Order: sequence, then structure tokens, then C-alpha cells
Amino acid sequence: MKNRIALLALMIVFGPATMAEAADPVGTPENGKKLFMQNNCYTCHGTVGQGGERGAGPKLAPNPFPFVAFEMQLRQPRGVMPRYPEKFVSNQDLADIYSYVASIPSGPKAADIPLLKSL
Repeated sequence: MKNRIALLALMIVFGPATMAEAADPVGTPENGKKLFMQNNCYTCHGTVGQGGERGAGPKLAPNPFPFVAFEMQLRQPRGVMPRYPEKFVSNQDLADIYSYVASIPSGPKAADIPLLKSL
């Protein structure tokens, strides 16, 4: 609990952008995608981080929250998400997964989809 309060205080003082820049690890999106699937993250968060059906898991992408918060949720989750200690998901694997989620682009706007324009 004290860690979460300290993290919140740091984010308020330094701002989310500064926290994200300072904490973003070096990861490989390609390996992260493989690990995202292998560790069954997709079953709750969708294959491209869009979130699960009926609230199974929150949307992760595009624009994930800062790495420090991502790591905290993975290591000490709130709610029903399973815990992934370092012995199951190494720090490098975590960096790769975050890199994959961070690399997922936004989808097109509805106004830019030709089929929807014709309706």
C-alpha cells in the first residue's frame, strides 16, 4: 500500500510523461508479442490489447499507462488478475511485453473507414 501511495505521489509531482520517459525499459516488441500470447495475456486483454469482452480485462493499448504502473499491476495485481512474479515473467520479458503493448498503433477513426462512410 505504501508503494502505491509513493508511486501516486511521484506521478503527481513529476507528471505521467516524465515517469514514463524515466521508467520505459528497453524491450523487443516482437518477443513481447510472443510472450503476450504465451502467457495468455490475450485471453483477458485481447490480442492487440483492446480489452476483453464483458470486462474480462482492461484495455492496454494504444497508449499504455507508464511502465512503473504496468509492472506494479503485473507483480502485485489488484482484482482478479493473476500475479506474475519474476520467476515466471523475468524483468526482461516484462520489458518486452510492455514494448509490444506500447508499439500497438491506434486503429483508424470511424470517419476514415470507407465502408462506414457509405452508411
